[in-house]
Amino acid sequence: MASAVETAIRSVVTKGVTSLAKLNRTLQNKDRVHPFLTGLHAPVKEELTLTDLKVTGTIPAELNGRYVRNGPNPFNPDPRGHHWFIGDGMVHGVRLKDGKALWYRNRYIRSQDLEEKGGPKAAPGPRRGRRDLVNTNIIQHNGKTLAIVEAGSFPAELDENLETIAYTDFGGTLQVPFSAHPHEDPLTGELNAIVYDGMVQNTVWHVVVSKEGKVTRQEPISVQDGPSIHECSITRNYVLVFDLPVTFSMKALIAGQQFPYSWNPQHQARVGLLPRTGSADQIVWCEVDPCYVFHVANSYEREDGVVICDMSVHETMFAGGPDGPNGTPLGMERWLIDPVSRKVIRQTLDSAPQEFHRPDERFFGQPYRYAWSLGLPGPDSAFVGEAPIYRYDIQTGERQAHDFGPGKVPGEFVFVPRGDDAPEGEGWIMGYVVDKPSQTTDLVILDASDLSKPTIASVHIPHRIPPGFHGNWLPDA
Repeated sequence: MASAVETAIRSVVTKGVTSLAKLNRTLQNKDRVHPFLTGLHAPVKEELTLTDLKVTGTIPAELNGRYVRNGPNPFNPDPRGHHWFIGDGMVHGVRLKDGKALWYRNRYIRSQDLEEKGGPKAAPGPRRGRRDLVNTNIIQHNGKTLAIVEAGSFPAELDENLETIAYTDFGGTLQVPFSAHPHEDPLTGELNAIVYDGMVQNTVWHVVVSKEGKVTRQEPISVQDGPSIHECSITRNYVLVFDLPVTFSMKALIAGQQFPYSWNPQHQARVGLLPRTGSADQIVWCEVDPCYVFHVANSYEREDGVVICDMSVHETMFAGGPDGPNGTPLGMERWLIDPVSRKVIRQTLDSAPQEFHRPDERFFGQPYRYAWSLGLPGPDSAFVGEAPIYRYDIQTGERQAHDFGPGKVPGEFVFVPRGDDAPEGEGWIMGYVVDKPSQTTDLVILDASDLSKPTIASVHIPHRIPPGFHGNWLPDA
């Protein structure tokens, strides 16, 4: 534990670096056209409640719940030092019930930082210092709707109408940050996450939240350089730790960048197999060629003990500029991770550029067959653009694609099973699709088992929803 003197020195150094970063930020061009603050990414200015929604097609009567997506929507945008990942959080949701679209709502996550900028009053609840930006994902756990982010803030709990109730540390049981990508084990109901703190460069943690909503594990794992770990995955026995070459950059911080992470070719890329109930000294580290992973489709253990993990992979990340994600997408890969030889074999399943893989979550951490993903456009687009949705049959290798047509920009699509006991992959996928010419958005529902079929239903929203990050179908209890 740091002594009082060490703590005081660190505090002074931190204040000095922060002051220098702010100064350098003011020297940047405040009038530059920022790619993640303009065009598709321009923030919306109002919180709306719309109840007269037009629908094309027929909404399946089984869909009773809310589709909600979280993403950045800067309240008072300033291009100086801005990065797509640090905009104020805003959720966009559509309520479906008995074959009808009852409402659309968009609401800011009520952070203290937002209130200080002149936004809505902050919600109550515990904070981790002043860090309470929540802009990346939204889940439902233990009957609660939780907006979440990595590297800093506690989750924010939302009510049925997407208003922020309060920030939560799971009843005082969470002492570290949380993750944008916890994975629920469908066999136990537990959430598993690998979390990191932007202010700590030598430790990440394996956090487990019980199905009752209490943190039962916060296992520290030693690392170097402060890696940005966006995603994890699980198998029957392991949690996967992706320690890859995107790390904290003091140079970027001092230069005024508000997301101070960059590609670090000197950082050894590796993936760790941590026993889910074991200690960090039992982790099996396996080196891998340099690359970066945002999102996993699924992972499981083969009968011979080899861990299989399917995912979207990028050759580099944050090596081409400070504004947002960039790099060369390598498509969908399968990693065969051998805990005995400590070797990783990388296989390309599909070289088509893509991201935001989603499986049938009822089979997460287990052998599975189907996955869906979002195609990525060319390098001139700000990460998202006109691109198809893909469906993969892992067993046969078949790939289907659904193209929305010219001027249509989809985001992440999520799978919703037809029922709790439906066969794997039988149900729907849904997500937002922006129409660039009209600056409107549709919530589109497709047949998950056959993307060649026409759209089942489109709920029309009369404005553009900026490309966000992650959404989920939150079914009624």
